[in-house]
Amino acid sequence: MNKELEQLRTENANLRAEIERLKDELIRLVGRNLDLTERLEEDVELRRRAEVAREIFEGNIERQRNADLKDDGQLMALIEIRVEEERAYSNPDFDTKALAELLGVSKERLTALFRHQTIHHTPEAYIDNLRTLHALRLLREHPNYTIAVVAEEAGFNNVRTLQRRVQDAIGMTPVEYRLMITRDL
Repeated sequence: MNKELEQLRTENANLRAEIERLKDELIRLVGRNLDLTERLEEDVELRRRAEVAREIFEGNIERQRNADLKDDGQLMALIEIRVEEERAYSNPDFDTKALAELLGVSKERLTALFRHQTIHHTPEAYIDNLRTLHALRLLREHPNYTIAVVAEEAGFNNVRTLQRRVQDAIGMTPVEYRLMITRDL
């Protein structure tokens, strides 16, 4: 029995030594894992910075190209493509500054273009017109939308602004317009 007890003590000591070795190995692996995680985070951050730099570089190239657009017709075509097809106006924060940035031209160039070349005397009037036309389309195509949803989808900050713009454009409120449209169906 003493021999068995001695053997169990030896095995116990060996197991304790193995446990200590495994603990040390675990600590080493955790430390390595933390180091690899930090490296991975640094790599992700570097990739993100490179992507931002690429976007800025490409944006600057496009701005330079657009800044060279001396022809008002070309610039208006670019506006139609970038703003109308992408529906940038549906963002309530889209304004003259955002339009100029989107096109890569100065606000002054944009304002002069609208003042001299369009029926809309300002970029703001142009953006409001696009929002109003979109709201009218939504009122026709989605009679189940509330006026608040139409205002939000069209890019207006609030229902009251939508009501004023529609009233100014067609001489009736959005509700009256919707009733007229649904009555004809």
